[in-house]
Amino acid sequence: MDSGKKPRLIHLVIALESVVLLAFLLMLTPIGSRLTLSGNMESAENGETEDGEAESGGTPNGEAEKQEKTDGGNAKGAESAADNADNQSDSGKEDYIKWVDFDIPAEALKKAFRCDIDTYLADIHLNWIEILAYLGARYGGDFSHYQESDLNAVSERLLAGEKMADIAADMEYYPYYLEAYTAVLGGMVGEYQVEIPGSQAPDFALPKDEKGNPVPTEDNVWVTKYGLKAFSPIAKNYPYTDYDDFGDSREYGFHRVHLGHDLMGQVGTPVIAVESGRVEAMGWNRYGGWRLGIRSLDGRRYYYYAHLRKNYPYHKALQEGSIVQAGDVIGYLGRTGYSSTENTNNIEAPHLHFGIQLIFDESQKDSGHEIWIDCHELIKFLSINRAETVKDEFTKEYYRVYQMKDPAIPGGAAEQRMPEHADTPS
Repeated sequence: MDSGKKPRLIHLVIALESVVLLAFLLMLTPIGSRLTLSGNMESAENGETEDGEAESGGTPNGEAEKQEKTDGGNAKGAESAADNADNQSDSGKEDYIKWVDFDIPAEALKKAFRCDIDTYLADIHLNWIEILAYLGARYGGDFSHYQESDLNAVSERLLAGEKMADIAADMEYYPYYLEAYTAVLGGMVGEYQVEIPGSQAPDFALPKDEKGNPVPTEDNVWVTKYGLKAFSPIAKNYPYTDYDDFGDSREYGFHRVHLGHDLMGQVGTPVIAVESGRVEAMGWNRYGGWRLGIRSLDGRRYYYYAHLRKNYPYHKALQEGSIVQAGDVIGYLGRTGYSSTENTNNIEAPHLHFGIQLIFDESQKDSGHEIWIDCHELIKFLSINRAETVKDEFTKEYYRVYQMKDPAIPGGAAEQRMPEHADTPS
């Protein structure tokens, strides 16, 4: 070998070793570990399912049917926070978020939410999503490091007059976490009108006599509130059990990953619209059985409810394109699915499969790049607001007890009020 080439060869070897070492060190960081997980998931997934479960090994018999795709977007094709923070791609096309890891614990959600509503009428109103985004940037998205003292500290700085833009100015990934967490939580807190029992109504909401004095009433009265206007997907007073099963394996048809959250309950339990939105999908698929897909009004969230009850899966008022309000009864828990034959009970244990897909660009909606989040902790948070329902003994249909007016719905939505019947069944 030419002696002049030897130094260049040595330099090349050293450079390659340096690259390998840097790659190894990157894998030890939070972002690197997520990229490793994402790459493994992507290489294992060759198709999509209709039940919030990502396939690995491909669909049997080469099936290419259009499905309610939930193929693991939050772990697949993951982009680092640095990539997501870019405003423009190399091609000049507008960029958008392609990966979200949502692991905020319920206690942090509740604490931030309480900071928001407690300061709503104060001179300085704290924004719960901004607080959570700050913590996300501080922890690198890993809330296993969460401490309430960190949340209290940033809240105190804000209440002292500092601006979040200044506090987070040196946090490179704060804009990413703000956009990502807004996509998850953006429609859940705000002003709305709701009925409450007259016995619980403040004096200003009660009817008045001729002298302007409040008159007690047994009827429901309307009040305007600011707070949580999203609901648990399981109606009030109905038992259920759950655990964090996001990412568990599923075997029906082929091996795949569960990208939703199962709430185990009783057949016939009323299923509730978590957020106001439009019915986008309705009908049967072989994984989810009778299922519903409801898109939030801002277009960012797709709520997926599956394994609904045999013979009577949906509230009779629903059809594709219907507008529903948060808290409406939309269907009934069951055990349908795992069959190509409609109306088949093949799920062993009755439960509601609930999933949330995030959509930053319409190309993500039905593609190989969907983003499904772990919503176990979010469901724990939403359990503080469960809709009360009543059964119409004449039709056996369920209705919400207290009506709501969500200003997010243009022109309002039809009330889901139980009809009055001239006769009752004997």
